[in-house]
Amino acid sequence: MDNYIKKFTEGLGTDGKSIHTIIAYKKDLEQMTSYLKDHGVTDPVNVDEDVLRGYFDELKKENLSAKTISRKLNSARTFFKYLQELKIVTRNPAILITHPKISAVIPRVLTELEYRALRDAARPDRRTYLIIEILLQTGIRIGELCRITMDDLHMNKKTATLIITAYGSTSKREIPLNEQAIDIFKEYLSMRPQIAKCDNVFITKNGNPLLVRNIRTSIDNTFKKAGINNAKVNDLRNTFIAHHLARGTNIFVLSKIIGHKRIATTEKYLGKIKLANDKMPTLPVL
Repeated sequence: MDNYIKKFTEGLGTDGKSIHTIIAYKKDLEQMTSYLKDHGVTDPVNVDEDVLRGYFDELKKENLSAKTISRKLNSARTFFKYLQELKIVTRNPAILITHPKISAVIPRVLTELEYRALRDAARPDRRTYLIIEILLQTGIRIGELCRITMDDLHMNKKTATLIITAYGSTSKREIPLNEQAIDIFKEYLSMRPQIAKCDNVFITKNGNPLLVRNIRTSIDNTFKKAGINNAKVNDLRNTFIAHHLARGTNIFVLSKIIGHKRIATTEKYLGKIKLANDKMPTLPVL
C-alpha cells in the first residue's frame, strides 16, 4: 500500500498540484493505511466499504471537524480511483461512503474601523504594511502573493495589471490595479532589496522568497496589535470581496478577478455588509 501512495503523490506533483496539497494527501492516506493495517488489511484489493466505514466512524469519534473528515474522504476516493485506472482494484470502495454535512461558514469581513486600525498597527513595519494593503486592494490569496514574479507585474505611468499564473487549483487571471494599489507597489519596489536571489516580487532582506508562514505570522501579530479578534489572513480577501459587492462592483467581473470557479461562491458575500448612509469605504473600486 505504501508504494502505491508514493507513486500516487509523485503523480500529483507531475500534475501541478501544490506542495501543500500533496502533503495533505500523503498524510490523509498514511493515516488511512495505518488504520487498515491495524485491522489486518494491507492489500488495496481487500479494502471494502465496511472497513472504510469503520475508519471514518473512528474519525468522527475523534471529534474531527466535518470539513476535515470530508477532505480525508476525498483523498481516499481519489486514491482508489487512481488504483482503478491502474487496474489494481476493480472498484472504488470509498465511493459509496457519504460526506458529512458541513455547516456553511459565514465569511469574516473587517469593518472600516477594523481595517483602519490594522493599517495603523502595521505602519511601523513598512513591508507588512504594504503586504496588508496589497491584499486589501487586490483580494488575492496569500499563496498567490508569494508566487508573484517581477514578470507578473505589468506597470506603466498610469495603469498596471497583475498577472496571477495558474498553479494547482488557481486559475490564470489578470487583475487591473487601481491607483492606490499602483502607488503601493511602487513604494514597495523602491524599498525592495536589490540583491535578489529569485524573481519573486516579495523577498526577504537576504533576497530569498518570502514564505507564506512568515507573512501569516506577521499579519496575525498585527491583528493582535490592532486589537482585532477572531480574524485571519484570508479575511483581508473576504473584506475586498464584500466591500466591492456592497459598492456595486459587477459580481461576474469580481468573481473572475478573484478566481472563484463558481458564481455561487461569490454570491455568499452578498449582503454581508451594509454601508451606513451610502458611505463608501476607502477601498477603491476596481
